[in-house]
Amino acid sequence: MNAASIPGVLVEAVLAAEEQLPEDVGKSGPLGLFLILVLLVAVGFLVRSMNRHIKRVPRSFDDAGEGPRVVVPDTPAELVDEPRRPGQDLLDDLRRAPRAIEGPRPERRDDRTDPPAR
Repeated sequence: MNAASIPGVLVEAVLAAEEQLPEDVGKSGPLGLFLILVLLVAVGFLVRSMNRHIKRVPRSFDDAGEGPRVVVPDTPAELVDEPRRPGQDLLDDLRRAPRAIEGPRPERRDDRTDPPAR
């Protein structure tokens, strides 16, 4: 065999292989139909299961007053500090400036001293 005849042999082998292929090669057969049907049945079961789970979900997730309320802090400092009670800021302000709610004091005289505060 010389080198010139090798490509000719290869071309004849490829042409012979193409002629031997049956017509239905590459087309779907009964196995493909079976797989499609199995997948459709599986999807049907998944949809049915999902509908059951969705029916169990409540319409609203609003707190109905059941149990303690969970408060998520805005800053890391709020994790360490005690939670503030209602009106605590007002009480803190009054403790810092108690004279703001007292009436005016009488004028002091140098010879008179006030009694000690209790």
